[in-house]
Amino acid sequence: MATISPTGRGWLAPYAYQAAESRGRLFDEPSSPTRTPFQRDRDRIIHSTAFRRLKHKTQVFVFHEGDHFRTRLTHSIEVSQIARALARAFEVDEDLAEALALSHDFGHTPFGHTGEEALDELMRDYGGFDHNAQSLRIVTQLERRYARFDGLNLCWETLEGLVKHNGPLLGPFSDGRPVDKTIIDFNKRFDLELDRFAGIEAQCAAIADDIAYNAHDLDDGLRAGLFSLEDIRDLPLTGVHYREITDKFPGLEESRAIHEIVRRQITSMVEDAIKAGMGKIAAFSPDSAEAVRGASETLITFSPEMAVQVQAIKKFLFGHMYRAPSVMRIRDEASKVVTDLFRAYMENPEEMSEEWRKSFLRADGGAAATARVVADFLAGMTDQYAILEHQRLFDDTPELR
Repeated sequence: MATISPTGRGWLAPYAYQAAESRGRLFDEPSSPTRTPFQRDRDRIIHSTAFRRLKHKTQVFVFHEGDHFRTRLTHSIEVSQIARALARAFEVDEDLAEALALSHDFGHTPFGHTGEEALDELMRDYGGFDHNAQSLRIVTQLERRYARFDGLNLCWETLEGLVKHNGPLLGPFSDGRPVDKTIIDFNKRFDLELDRFAGIEAQCAAIADDIAYNAHDLDDGLRAGLFSLEDIRDLPLTGVHYREITDKFPGLEESRAIHEIVRRQITSMVEDAIKAGMGKIAAFSPDSAEAVRGASETLITFSPEMAVQVQAIKKFLFGHMYRAPSVMRIRDEASKVVTDLFRAYMENPEEMSEEWRKSFLRADGGAAATARVVADFLAGMTDQYAILEHQRLFDDTPELR
């Protein structure tokens, strides 16, 4: 039986997470008379320091490549729009889906995946670095704004979705990779049931991320001149929309053609995910969020045909954008910045800012504890701050252009 949405915007399906039935927070708080628990989580995420920092963190290009290229912040906002659209179609809680979309990149380092790869290598002897686990560290430990607790004290459902939006981390349905110690330790305090799937809202946020970056990285790559419209004409899905636009609007200026192709690609992916998701939901017939979590597979996916086309787009972007010579040169220089800073702070932790020096003093657990404080400090940096810190400590800071 469907229940009325707490916001009055229609009805929620029986398999949606019901805000009134939330499992609560690690630290009990009085309920709000004007907002649901998931709305409060969304608001806390938006007002967090980590959210503001996303403005100056790279998606693919570094921050001074141009204001019209995407940052982690603009990407997260785009993901949230798609996630809300999907949640609305599946009649689940839009606020929870939005909260997860807005926070899914909190744990990313400066300089995109380049910074994460460098930091993971530097942390190899100290437990490694994983951006998903770092997101959990941020919302449960590193945001220090509230009087009664560290972190944002988010609901169980939000934390579960943040950690497991890509699927279970343990058990037969996981990918078998080791689970970061941060997640394991937190799970002992607040069991997120790591062997089960997350709810539909988290699955909406996860596929919205795929839709957004596959479309928008094409947009940024085309506008940056890393590849041309002619290069994408034979791509599945993208090429179909390319031919549609060029046939219907011959001579259309390139910037308009790019936008028309990208927006059509997003629509195709969203509509496919809705149709495929509806089919799986009908087949599994979940009568509660608990039933979704106990399913044997992710319910919100692309159709097999669309999945093949999406994989082809990813392969194209990997070769033509993520591994383009100009991007690779910047990646190498960005990796040097992260590596130099990590080693400098490990050798002399007093070089970190005053707030982080206090964290270092509190750690008092040898090299591993120091390394984790340094990694937390580095991971929270924006691209610009990392470059300025490198300029302060070194004489050979790369220009990253």
